[in-house]
Amino acid sequence: MKTIEKYSIGTGDRFGRQGAAQIAAFRKAREKGVKVAIVWNKSNREHNLIGTQPADQRAAAEAAIKKTGWDGPYHVDADHVGLATVDRFAAHCDFFTLDVADFIGKPADPAIVEAFMRKRAGLPSSPGLPAKLDEATMRAAAERYLYAVGEAAKTYRRVVELRGCAPGEDDFVTEVSMDETESPQSPAELAVILAGLADEGVPVQTIAPKFSGRFNKGVDYVGDVADFLKEFEADVKVTKWASKALGLPVSLKLSVHSGSDKFSLYKGIGAIIRREDAGLHLKTAGTTWLEEIVGLADSGGDGLIMAKEVYRAAYESIDECVAPYATVVDIDRKKLPAPAEVDKWDGPALVGALRHVQSDKRFNPSMRQLVHVAFKVAAKMGDRYLTALDRDEEAVSRNVTANLWERHIMPLFVAK
Repeated sequence: MKTIEKYSIGTGDRFGRQGAAQIAAFRKAREKGVKVAIVWNKSNREHNLIGTQPADQRAAAEAAIKKTGWDGPYHVDADHVGLATVDRFAAHCDFFTLDVADFIGKPADPAIVEAFMRKRAGLPSSPGLPAKLDEATMRAAAERYLYAVGEAAKTYRRVVELRGCAPGEDDFVTEVSMDETESPQSPAELAVILAGLADEGVPVQTIAPKFSGRFNKGVDYVGDVADFLKEFEADVKVTKWASKALGLPVSLKLSVHSGSDKFSLYKGIGAIIRREDAGLHLKTAGTTWLEEIVGLADSGGDGLIMAKEVYRAAYESIDECVAPYATVVDIDRKKLPAPAEVDKWDGPALVGALRHVQSDKRFNPSMRQLVHVAFKVAAKMGDRYLTALDRDEEAVSRNVTANLWERHIMPLFVAK
């Protein structure tokens, strides 16, 4: 079975132009003795908004590998797919994020719940289980999550069918995502979910639970950092237990979605995964697109004009841009400068507003979040936007690499 590396980052690349710049950041990590796998992820929704296909995503990844001569680990992710959308990705991806959040809370068949309760009757007293679990909690979790677990299993089996894998010889990595829901899962509930996946024969290697606090797009974590780290550590211990007690892959690890820019968490997360000798998958996704805009502004001239045009289009179509991501942004519209005002700014002013440096008084989290979800406006520009990226490749690449390396990989994975 293809296994995921201990450390990995889902980078995304909305327009397929930043593969080489992203690889440069991972190369810096390797020079420091840290092996981190790159996972190019793109969802069905993103393909539809931009007008691309999964084959384009694979082609961009392979082109970057060839251009840079990268011989490190990499994957191409069918991000947030389900039974209705997975078919178009099957031939082009080797990492599948099975999103079943929409099925959480849908009542499981009572017969399935009872069968689970009988089979897993000893779960609450399982040796080494790092979570408080009694029969009532287990039943409640089974009723709440087993339907979603079943949907994950259906999608997983569809991928196996489409890829023609022999039993136990999957040529892809399976992630299960339950993060896009209202309530976080407790460590005890996570144990039940993983037991359910094991019973269904899903060799899950990364699990993306819903954590407490706010994971807004492109900005720092909102919530109690100490409470999050306590929760994260408990979940790490559950995944380590599950790989042994439930027969799940030894590569099983936590996945943190909307994980970009959560700078207040990285030091603590890094300390935990090193102390527990645990893996981690961090999904940054749209951060690369943001750094394209920062790079265009940083280049000045026509690049700055293009960055301002993107902001104006985003501002004027804010409801359309925000709608698909309304639950993961907190934009204060009163703090969004009018496009006419931004048109007067020089490059450093726009860079300062958009680049996530919290010590910079010019930084504007609302502007950054708006641009993060506004990639559709650039897609509508077509070749004009892509031409701008190619023209100002040096500044764009520099910002993409620095963001991944200095603000994400280094604080997470490189111990000081």
